Amino acid sequence: MTRLMMIIFSMASTSLMGAFIVAALVMGMDTSQPILIAAALGFVAAIPVSWIVARQIVG
Repeated sequence: MTRLMMIIFSMASTSLMGAFIVAALVMGMDTSQPILIAAALGFVAAIPVSWIVARQIVG
């Protein structure tokens, strides 16, 4: 399940980081610090998402 989670994580982290960056830009936060924070939040949020999705696929 770990390998499947890592594959899903690579796709989910990219998608969530992009979505969070777009949300930050739409809210008018156009400096580097909010964009980096949004990317980091998307990266961290992808960990439980990929684990849950992998668990549902396997079991």
